Amino acid sequence: MIKGSVDSIESMGLVDGPGIRTVVFLTGCKLRCKYCHNPEMWVRGKDNYTPAELVKKIIRFKPYFKDNGGVTFSGGEPLMQPEFLLETCKLLKQEGIHIALDTAGVGLGDYRELLHYIDLIILDIKHVTRDGYLDLTGHPIDDSLSFIQQANSLEKTYWIRQVVVPGIQDNMEYMQMLAQFLKQIPNIERIDFLPYHKLGSEKYESLGINNPYKDMPAMDEKKCQELYREFMKLMGDKK
Repeated sequence: MIKGSVDSIESMGLVDGPGIRTVVFLTGCKLRCKYCHNPEMWVRGKDNYTPAELVKKIIRFKPYFKDNGGVTFSGGEPLMQPEFLLETCKLLKQEGIHIALDTAGVGLGDYRELLHYIDLIILDIKHVTRDGYLDLTGHPIDDSLSFIQQANSLEKTYWIRQVVVPGIQDNMEYMQMLAQFLKQIPNIERIDFLPYHKLGSEKYESLGINNPYKDMPAMDEKKCQELYREFMKLMGDKK
């Protein structure tokens, strides 16, 4: 029997996709992003749901979804549990539920069958150069590029998220590289910049994990907004 490891379920999410959503956080992740605020989900936890059990719980919130809500799978990295995720998505589609996938695109490989059931990809851009990506995540960028290629071939719709860290992405040189990078991704509906924050810092200490950004200041929100405006000019204000 297929079972999955769910860290937590947020019943009334308002920021992880359109409408009111149930957000399911799956454990396990290959990346070790220096700014990660969920390090407790890096290692896959105990299996605690079958697909049917999870869908039964989600269906209770279906009346709140209305026309544009649904379910968002996040983590961790949901692509680290592909069989569980696929079977859950199949059952959700039988219920006519919109499915979003919040992902960095770094899982276990072939995603084509799964992607047929995904209505929206919320793609987390870590960095756009090979060296920058490796330094920030500890993992090569190739897996993410492969995911993007597979999703593009199926004409999937994207929301883009970029965390902006002081001294790394908070400059026009990076903005120009990001704009160029996103030209390879069609069907982008929305782009969001997320200023780096310190809210997950205490988790590292409680878990006994080294926090590489312990002394990194939070990103100034006003500067982040200014960068976003300049970036959108580079994109032609199309998004």
